[in-house]
Amino acid sequence: MQSFSTIHKIQDLYRKRECSCTELTRRYLQTVQRENDDLRAYTCVTEKTALAAAEKVDRKLAAGEPLGPVEGVPMTLKANISTRGIDTDCCSRILSGYRPVYDAAVWQILQQQGAVLLGKSNMDEFAMGSSCETSCYGGARNPHNTGCVAGGSSGGAASAVSAGLAAYGIGSDTGGSIRQPASFCGIVGLKPTYGAVSRYGLIAYASSFDQIGPLANCAEDAAILFDVLSQKDPCDSTCTGARCAAVPALQQSLKGKRVGLAAEYFDGLQPDVQVALEQAQKVYQGLGAELVPLSIPEIKYALPVYYILACAEASSNLGRYDGIRYGIKAEHYTGVNDMIAKTRSAGFGKEVKRRILLGTYVLSAGYYDAYYKKAQMLRRKIRHAFESVFQQCDFLLAPTVPRTAFPFGFTAQDAVETYQTDICTVPVNIVGLPAVSVPCGFDGQGMPVGMQLIGGAGHEDIILNAAHQYELAARADTFRSVSRLQEK
Repeated sequence: MQSFSTIHKIQDLYRKRECSCTELTRRYLQTVQRENDDLRAYTCVTEKTALAAAEKVDRKLAAGEPLGPVEGVPMTLKANISTRGIDTDCCSRILSGYRPVYDAAVWQILQQQGAVLLGKSNMDEFAMGSSCETSCYGGARNPHNTGCVAGGSSGGAASAVSAGLAAYGIGSDTGGSIRQPASFCGIVGLKPTYGAVSRYGLIAYASSFDQIGPLANCAEDAAILFDVLSQKDPCDSTCTGARCAAVPALQQSLKGKRVGLAAEYFDGLQPDVQVALEQAQKVYQGLGAELVPLSIPEIKYALPVYYILACAEASSNLGRYDGIRYGIKAEHYTGVNDMIAKTRSAGFGKEVKRRILLGTYVLSAGYYDAYYKKAQMLRRKIRHAFESVFQQCDFLLAPTVPRTAFPFGFTAQDAVETYQTDICTVPVNIVGLPAVSVPCGFDGQGMPVGMQLIGGAGHEDIILNAAHQYELAARADTFRSVSRLQEK
C-alpha cells in the first residue's frame, strides 16, 4: 500500500486484485485504532458501517462490475454532517449522544456511490474556531508536529487525511474551515461556490456562509469529489448544483492565463510563507501564465463583516438548542426559562457563547442599523469588488493563512491574532466564491505552507486545473507524506 494514497491509486489496487476493499478497510481501521489517541482526528469510529460497505464493493468486484468514481475508498465525515443512527454532536456537550433520524444530502450521495465511512471527524464546537481546540473532545493534532494544531474548524478531517487515517474527508467551510486546516496539514482543501453542494443535513453555523467541500491528497481527488457531490438538491433551496464539471478540465494548459495577485492578501505574512508563495508564482510563470498585480482595498472590511454577520446568523441558528427536543437537559431548574438557561450554560463552550452573545448584540434594537445593516452593505461592496477583479484575471493567487500551524494554547494566549488567521479566507465566504488551498512548501520547522487559488463563481474547473497543473510541476518539492497507514 502506497503511503500517499489517492482515489485512483486505491481503486487500482482493487482492479489489479492486489488488495480487497475489506482488507484495505481493516488496515485503515487498525491504523485509526492505533493512532487516534495521539492525533484525536476521529470522535466516532464506524467499523460496522465501513466493513458492510466494503463487503458490497468486494461483491461488485467479484462480479466484474465497474467501480463508481469514489466507490470503495475509505473516508471520513465532519461531526456536523448528519448521519442517520450515527453520532453527530458537532463536538459540543449540548448535543451529546445526538443521533439524527436522517442522512445529509452529501452522505446520501456518497452512500449511493459506495463510499466507505470510517467514522466522524473532530472539529471546533459548532464549527466556531480556527484551531479545533474548542471541541469538547480536545483539539485534533497536526501529523507534521503533534505539538501544533491541525487547524479549524475541520481539523479532524485534515489530520486524518494528512496522516493516512482516511483517503479523503468531507468538511464544511464557513470562513476558511476547510482551507485553513488543509494549509496547516499540507493537503488540498476545496471550498466550492456557495450553493454548488447541498447543505441539507449540515448542522448550521451561519447559513449564508456555510458550504460543504472535500479535503484530499491532491487536486484531482478534490475535483472527483466535487463532481460527485455538486448535485442540485430540492431539499436545499440555495443549492443549484455545479455550473461545470471539474475533472474534464484538469488537463488544460495555463499558457496565457492571467493570475491575479492582490496586494492586500500579501501584507503581514510570515517570511517563510512569503518565500513559498513567491516560488509558487515562479512555477506559474514557468507554465506560461501571466502574473497580474492588482488591488482589492475592500478586503480590509472582510474580517469585521464576517464576524458581525456570521455571529448574527449563529445566534439565530443556535436558538433551537433548548434541552427540550434533543441533546442534554439541565437536571435541576425552577421553570422552562431557567431550564433553557441552565442547559445552554452547561452545554455550550466559551467560544460558542461568545459568538452567540456578539450576534445577539448586533441584532438587538438600537444596534441593528449600526452593525448588522452596515455589514450587509459592505458585503455587497466586497462582492462588487471581486466581480471587477475577475475582469482583469482568470483566478487569484493568495496565501491561505498568513502563517503556518501554531502550537496548542496559542488561541488562549492571543484570541485576536487567532481570529486574524482567517483574514485571507473569509472574503471568499462573504461573496460565495470557490477557492482551493494547495500545499506550496514548508517553513523552517518543516510545517506546511498553503496557497489559495480563488476563482469566479461557478469556476471550480479553472482553480482545480490550476492546482493540478501546479502539482504536476512542483509536487516533489512541496508535498511530503506523513502517512501512518501500515505498509504491507
